[in-house]
Amino acid sequence: MRIALGSDHRGLELKKKIINQLEASGYSYHDFGGYTAESVDFPDYAKAVAEAIVKGDYEHGILICGTGIGMSIAANKVKGIRAAACCDVFTARRAREHNDAQIICLGAEQKAPFAEMVETFLTTKYEGGRHQRRLDKIAGMEQVC
Repeated sequence: MRIALGSDHRGLELKKKIINQLEASGYSYHDFGGYTAESVDFPDYAKAVAEAIVKGDYEHGILICGTGIGMSIAANKVKGIRAAACCDVFTARRAREHNDAQIICLGAEQKAPFAEMVETFLTTKYEGGRHQRRLDKIAGMEQVC
C-alpha cells in the first residue's frame, strides 16, 4: 500500500510521529510537505495529496492540520476524492467501511489516539453493498458543476 502524506505547520509534529509509525509497520509513503514550522497554506498540501491519489500513484492519504477540518474541505474539492475528518477510531473505521474514504484528515490540536486511528483507517476495508449506491450519488454530484 502506498500512502501520501501532507500537513501544514500545525500538523508537522504529528506527521513526524505518523511517519515513524508507517515506517515501523513497513508502509510505503511519500511526504508532500510541509517540512518546517514556518506558516504555510494547508490547501496546497491537500491538493497535492488528493491529486496524487486520483492519479493512482497512492491508494490512501493522511492530511494533518490543526483541526483536520480545513484539510478535509480542501481535499474534497478535488474531483473523485472522499476525505474524512476523523476524531476517533470509530469515525476512522466508518470512513472506510461506509464511505470508502481515500484520505483521513487529522487535527493535531486534538487529543486522540492517532496511531490507532491511522492503523484502523489503513486496514479497514470498504463494505460496498448498500453504501455503493450512496457513493454513486456523491460521484453524480461532482458532474453537476
